[in-house]
Amino acid sequence: MASSQFGAAVSLHLGSKSFLGSQLISSRTSALPPRTKPLCSVSVRAATALAPSFTTLKPLGDRVLVKIQSVEKKSAGGILLPTTAQSKPQGGEVVAVGDGRTFGDKKVALSVQTGKNIVYSKYAGTEVEFNGINHVLLKEDDIVGFLETEDIKDLQPLNDRVLIEVAEAEDKSVGGVLLTESAKEKPVVGTVRAVGPGALGEDGVRKPLELVTGSTVMYSKYAGSDFKSKDSIQYVVLKAPDVLAVLS
Repeated sequence: MASSQFGAAVSLHLGSKSFLGSQLISSRTSALPPRTKPLCSVSVRAATALAPSFTTLKPLGDRVLVKIQSVEKKSAGGILLPTTAQSKPQGGEVVAVGDGRTFGDKKVALSVQTGKNIVYSKYAGTEVEFNGINHVLLKEDDIVGFLETEDIKDLQPLNDRVLIEVAEAEDKSVGGVLLTESAKEKPVVGTVRAVGPGALGEDGVRKPLELVTGSTVMYSKYAGSDFKSKDSIQYVVLKAPDVLAVLS
C-alpha cells in the first residue's frame, strides 16, 4: 500500500482577515526570560499528499475539488514576504464536482460547475496535494461565491449569501472625542450590493431571498467573512439569516 506524506500549512492568528491579505505589525519588546511562552499562537494544519499512483479524485455528494490559487509571495510594494506573512489563499478554480444533494428520492445538482473561479471560507475544507498541486475539498456550502475578476466587489454570492458594502465607522464618540482606529466600533450597517439565488429547502426547492440590492441593512456584529476591495472599501459576505433588519 502506498504511504501518505504530510505537509503543513501554517497560519498566524492575527485578528482581522482580508481578501487582499493580512498585514503583520511588529513591535519592539524587551528581552524575554528563558522558557517564556510565545506572544502569538501558531496553528499547523496538515495537508495530505496523495501518492502519484492515484490519477483521479472524484468528490462525493455536495463536495467540490478546488485548485487553490497561488500564494502572493511579495507585497504590493514588491517586498518579499516571509512564509508566516503570506496570506492563506481563499480562492481557486473548481476542477471537479460531486453528483449533488439528495432530498428524499430527489437528486439536485450542485450550483457550481467546473472551470468556475470561487471564493471560499478561510479555514473550510480539507487540503490535499494531488498531482503535485495544492487543492482543497469543500462542501458547496463552504463556497462564498463566484469571482471572475480580482476585485471582491464583483463577487456573485452563492445560495443564501449576501455581499454587503460596510458603512464607515464613526470617527467621533457621542461626546465628540476623535476615535482611534482601535477604538472605533465594528460597523453593523451596510448596503446590499449582491444577493445569492437562495438556499435549498428540505424539499429540494430553492427559495429566493427577500433582500434586494441597494437596501440598507443591519446585520450581526461578528457574522460572515470580511474583505477589502482594490479601492480599499470594506465588504462583508454573510448568510441571509445573519441580516437582522432593513433600514430606511
